[in-house]
Amino acid sequence: MAHCSPKRSPCLFPAHFAGAPKRFIAPRQGGAASLSRTFPDHRVGENGDLWVFGYGSLMWRPGFVFVERHVGTLHGWRRRLCVYSHVHRGTPDRPGLVLGLDRGGSCRGVVFRVAAGARAQTIAYLRERELVTLVYREIMAGVRLDDGRRVTALVYVCDPRHPQFAGRLEHDALLRFIRQGHGISGANRDYVRNTYAHLVELGIADATLARLSADLE
Repeated sequence: MAHCSPKRSPCLFPAHFAGAPKRFIAPRQGGAASLSRTFPDHRVGENGDLWVFGYGSLMWRPGFVFVERHVGTLHGWRRRLCVYSHVHRGTPDRPGLVLGLDRGGSCRGVVFRVAAGARAQTIAYLRERELVTLVYREIMAGVRLDDGRRVTALVYVCDPRHPQFAGRLEHDALLRFIRQGHGISGANRDYVRNTYAHLVELGIADATLARLSADLE
């Protein structure tokens, strides 16, 4: 299978390789109700307010109502372009790449506090958005806010066993997938540049996205 394990050396695709694995895990049937049975609410925090950690598009397009928004740091996971996109930023034959959280390091992102009354609705929305093909897993993890508080937040991390998981790719491979990727949400290169621009606005450094954004100009 042409994808990398996070513990293996970086993937080096042969020159003729233009795509990614075409074996899919079908979207879970039954929508939010089915997902709620698989991931019951006790998995996502105690009764009361909900904290949600965003590291990609959730940072600027959360899609849910929140009462607080802070920059925070998640340890043990790093932001990485490590998920093959077959729909939004690519196709099965010409996949793009979108962000995921891979093991190791740390990640600075945006942490949202959702009021208790909107908690169940927000969880259902996020599961519909993030768990369509189950390339992401839902976990609870500690996050340190920049104001010094420590909270437990809902986080979506990559499943390294999933065929859409790309692992750690070299710079040239990243560029190749990003340049070719185009899906129903637009060009992959726009996704990368937009993400980097928002990180700059938040004062969050990301050397990989900075280099890619420069090379995509």
